[in-house]
Amino acid sequence: MAEMGSKGVTAGKIASNVQKKLTRAQEKVLQKLGKADETKDEQFEQCVQNFNKQLTEGTRLQKDLRTYLASVKAMHEASKKLSECLQEVYEPEWPGRDEANKIAENNDLLWMDYHQKLVDQALLTMDTYLGQFPDIKSRIAKRGRKLVDYDSARHHYESLQTAKKKDEAKIAKAEEELIKAQKVFEEMNVDLQEELPSLWNSRVGFYVNTFQSIAGLEENFHKEMSKLNQNLNDVLVSLEKQHGSNTFTVKAQPSDNAPEKGNKSPSPPPDGSPAATPEIRVNHEPEPASGASPGATIPKSPSQLRKGPPVPPPPKHTPSKEMKQEQILSLFDDAFVPEISVTTPSQPAEASEVVGGAQEPGETAASEATSSSLPAVVVETFSATVNGAVEGSAGTGRLDLPPGFMFKVQAQHDYTATDTDELQLKAGDVVLVIPFQNPEEQDEGWLMGVKESDWNQHKELEKCRGVFPENFTERVQ
Repeated sequence: MAEMGSKGVTAGKIASNVQKKLTRAQEKVLQKLGKADETKDEQFEQCVQNFNKQLTEGTRLQKDLRTYLASVKAMHEASKKLSECLQEVYEPEWPGRDEANKIAENNDLLWMDYHQKLVDQALLTMDTYLGQFPDIKSRIAKRGRKLVDYDSARHHYESLQTAKKKDEAKIAKAEEELIKAQKVFEEMNVDLQEELPSLWNSRVGFYVNTFQSIAGLEENFHKEMSKLNQNLNDVLVSLEKQHGSNTFTVKAQPSDNAPEKGNKSPSPPPDGSPAATPEIRVNHEPEPASGASPGATIPKSPSQLRKGPPVPPPPKHTPSKEMKQEQILSLFDDAFVPEISVTTPSQPAEASEVVGGAQEPGETAASEATSSSLPAVVVETFSATVNGAVEGSAGTGRLDLPPGFMFKVQAQHDYTATDTDELQLKAGDVVLVIPFQNPEEQDEGWLMGVKESDWNQHKELEKCRGVFPENFTERVQ
């Protein structure tokens, strides 16, 4: 019997709840259709809007705070690994090893303390703050349902009063249900009317406290971290002072197209054309080959030639008569100046071999012998064609050239000197190339010379000469 009674109570409660849901649904439909009026409280609705906004802002703040804490933890792990790396590479005999290890330990403890304080003073407070919203949200929803019950009871009571046939018993029961529904609704409504504005106003203080805590913790953390970093810097400075002679210098790795040469790093041409790859110069002298004299120039092997600095592409020129003359002049060795005699008869065939043919370097002696016996007509023709083009350089002008002059080059690109023994070049500058005093000091891809303008002005070789990258110039004579 007890079981039947309990089952009956349960079944009755379920039936009552189902009836309430049906009544509420019917009432909402009538209200939406405009066939039944709805009790509204604009002030409470504004409180509900504020509540929803506050909940959204708090949820976002909680999410961002958790992301911040995850970032702090990740940064802690990264800092810890970096400190462990320092401890591994720090040799036992190096001074300051114990101080460096202590700094690493304090660094780890500082990160852990910072993370824990953020959790205690920010995240847990945030969770407590948001913990009150679910209950209030459910009470707001329940108040809405009780308001519908109140409106339904009110409409039912009014309909019985306006009916043609009045049933006093039904009217009395409906009035009793209306009073009961109104009482339940008003109790919930009064409580929420007090709590919602108070909750809304509390957000200001909560935001202030939360962000003040975060800012204060972060400020203290960075102060302590700054001290540790300064201590670590002092330890490393002390290490550097005691091992200053072994300070590591960053060096560029030579490419396949760049030779290992000394302290000269030609800057690339500004026009974007390829130039020599920057290299590191080591101040050492190459060992002479076996059997070679100390002052002899060591011939470069084919592998060294292949590793020479690439030459920037020369500017495009339109073929002209002047270029042809330069090409003709380049056939003659620069050290060779034909001595033409106008008093000695000669054989015409020999003259044509000197002037019209392309003279090989090995034929210099034969050419000198042949030129001494040219006829007067050939001499005049040769002088008009050749000596006119090389006037000032191949004739009397050679008396003004620096000692040991070999040939001329012209700068095709600007070059900024990076050392005191280098020449500063501008595109178009003419350089008189001279040999190195010690041929063994010449690096692959570099020439010794003096700018023609400086030589003509000062005539002092010691002050004007310097080295320059060959790949920034082009031979013109």
